[in-house]
Amino acid sequence: MKIVVFGPDRRVGALREDKVIDLNRADSSLPAKLDAFIEAGQAALDRARRALETARSDAVVAASSVKLHAPWPGRRLAMVGGNYADHLAGMLSNMTGKPMSVAEAADEARKRGHWGFWKSLAEVTASGDEVPYPGRTRYLDYEGEMAIVIGRRGKDIRASDIGDYVWGVTLANDWSIRDNMGTPFAVSYNLSKNFDGSLSLGPCIVAGGVDCNNVDVETRVNGELRQRFNTRDMVFSFAEVLEHLSRDLSFVPGDIISGGTAAGTAADTTRPDPDGTRPIARFLKVGDVVEISSPAIGVIRNRVA
Repeated sequence: MKIVVFGPDRRVGALREDKVIDLNRADSSLPAKLDAFIEAGQAALDRARRALETARSDAVVAASSVKLHAPWPGRRLAMVGGNYADHLAGMLSNMTGKPMSVAEAADEARKRGHWGFWKSLAEVTASGDEVPYPGRTRYLDYEGEMAIVIGRRGKDIRASDIGDYVWGVTLANDWSIRDNMGTPFAVSYNLSKNFDGSLSLGPCIVAGGVDCNNVDVETRVNGELRQRFNTRDMVFSFAEVLEHLSRDLSFVPGDIISGGTAAGTAADTTRPDPDGTRPIARFLKVGDVVEISSPAIGVIRNRVA
């Protein structure tokens, strides 16, 4: 079931082809807000599926007639870093000037251990929204990703139990500033990953029926294919990441973990010039359109403004 957030009141709906069914209007016992709907668990999903079959006409609207918001329940956003070996190989090769194979990058990632950051945003961008180009950068980048949505509270979660915690999956674009990233510290504010518009999410959350370890994702810039990958190629699986992050930290319904990006970003495919400068050709410009897509989930599409 494809769950969306729609309309001025940001209500929970189910997307079916070109229609949105207001789940609360179809069954008044269902929460109208996404955070409460996720927290209601499997029982709410079961009731929602039954409600879809008997929904009255006043609960159904054309998807084209309403605003679809980012399906973000307002919880925490954990972003895995360096988690696809082909992307990491390109990044490290560019930094060191020495070629690195995908196998070598995978070994390096495992040796380094888990790495990532948290996005701390007031708003998350929806498909169709414009993303403002940050004034302080010349190197704005895209990162197509797939993310999981946590469905129940848990702490010290074992990797083998991840099936009990994944409520659904969605797509993400981790927009990134690739210059002025600040002095590296073990702990930092990560401003290059936290700016207005720095995360797009959606277009829906697919609840049930999708294996988070086997999702195809593509990224296109102005129609040009830049990334094509499958989540089975992650260095650390979602299960391993959840086990690592939940040590001493309770995850709650609506928390999101995004699994990282693969090769094909502007940063990992742009080689420095002989004088050490970095070409800007593959980085984003005002007017560019970025699409992240998956057959299992849908498409998020944003224009840089």
